[in-house]
Amino acid sequence: MKQNFFDRISAELDTLDTQRTMKVFRHLQTPMAGRSKVEGYGDVVILCSNNYLGLDNKPEVVKAGAEALEKYGAGASSVRFICGTFDIHRELEELTARFSGMESSISYTSCWAANNLNASTCTSRLSTSTPSISNITAFIIVARFLL
Repeated sequence: MKQNFFDRISAELDTLDTQRTMKVFRHLQTPMAGRSKVEGYGDVVILCSNNYLGLDNKPEVVKAGAEALEKYGAGASSVRFICGTFDIHRELEELTARFSGMESSISYTSCWAANNLNASTCTSRLSTSTPSISNITAFIIVARFLL
């Protein structure tokens, strides 16, 4: 039974690889920008980054990040609902709410987290949501790694 499961997973991974739909990591060798150096590919144009405004490498943004790292440490060690919310998060959310004319706002660490909340908010308790193929692929990759 167990071997049958692993055989099926292995076959699925082989299919993803053959169809070139397998997610693979690209290793950056320079900061993320409009053009970045990627291991094995050289200098490439980046069209998939979340750095839409090109702020990631601006000296004032890097400086503010270093100051926040110095003040708050490397992270909260868990999600906000377990360990608490930093004052800087509250300030950002209050500013965002005022700017948008809303009573309140909430910030998320990723689009995935925000979309996850939106999906659960927009569906009733009686409905179910199906994970995306990229999430399923991630689970399969982990299973293969554990073999």
